[in-house]
Amino acid sequence: MPQPWSKTRDFASPQDRTQCRAMIRTGSKSFYTASLLLPQAYRDPAYALYAFCRFSDDAVDECEQAAERDACAQAVASLRHRLDLVYAGTPLDSPVDRAFADMVNQTGLPRELPEALLEGFEWDAEARDYETISEVRAYSARVAAAVGAMMTVLMGVRQPHVLARACDLGVAMQLTNIARDVGEDARNGRLYLPRQWMRDAGLDPDAWLADPVWSPELARVVSRLLDEAKRLYDRAASGIAGLPLGCRAAIHAARLIYAGIGDEVARAGFESVSRRAHVSSRRKVALLGQATRDAVLYRRVNPAPALAETRFLVDAASIERNIWVEDRADASEKESFGGRLIWAVALCNELPQRRRV
Repeated sequence: MPQPWSKTRDFASPQDRTQCRAMIRTGSKSFYTASLLLPQAYRDPAYALYAFCRFSDDAVDECEQAAERDACAQAVASLRHRLDLVYAGTPLDSPVDRAFADMVNQTGLPRELPEALLEGFEWDAEARDYETISEVRAYSARVAAAVGAMMTVLMGVRQPHVLARACDLGVAMQLTNIARDVGEDARNGRLYLPRQWMRDAGLDPDAWLADPVWSPELARVVSRLLDEAKRLYDRAASGIAGLPLGCRAAIHAARLIYAGIGDEVARAGFESVSRRAHVSSRRKVALLGQATRDAVLYRRVNPAPALAETRFLVDAASIERNIWVEDRADASEKESFGGRLIWAVALCNELPQRRRV
């Protein structure tokens, strides 16, 4: 079976890859937990991807906190220059740039995907307002669904329907982040809740941003946002069936953990102004087990078209042929514990049918 990427010369050293892993372990704990179920062959490229995303996000956040609009614009321009160098095969002398360049070369990652991510950071730098849920989804497409599309390409899957479900998952995760971080964002002068929904609930968005406090009206807006996230989590779930066998549990775990954050917000009465919800370590471990057990239940990818706001990502990345369809998982997947367990459960599920035949 073909590998999801071809071997090219490496820019990154083992130390570079270790540093990327350390960045994710401290900077994105939910993803790091889920990534433990990935086969080793996918784990290092995934850490390189998330390290690039984490580094880029932090670069823009720093200037935003200093309220320096020009500096933010310069930060985004600098990130685009670094992306130019990566795609030219001359990455900057940095562990993140070198590791990300390897990932780009190995997977043939379309530039439109990381470019969309930087566009989302540019919207942050511009302090854009988001009037409608469609505008919030368009922002989420750039800062989160683009990452989902990149992860799907990394796994060697480029079928449109699978990419569409990955983008659904990315948008759902970002809506969950927005619901969780309402107070933190407001204290930084940011408002990502749909302003139209706030007015529908009887809130003046600008007045609330000047004095951010929890209220039953705000709770209704946050609840409505999490309902939209749940709709997309449910629609995204079937996309797991289109992924390599050994990767399904990890992506399913990420879905469950992020959805769990939304559940914690709901348990607190949708109060995310003075508190920040999180999923406990014990709960994450339980969800890893659930993900490993349940990933085999998805057999068919929902063919629903992509969201209008994420269609440009699917168009940029899609190739009709899926290299994983014709053959079983390769040795690197079967050697992982998650891959072996999923393979065994799937075989058990198939035995009754085989006996009938």
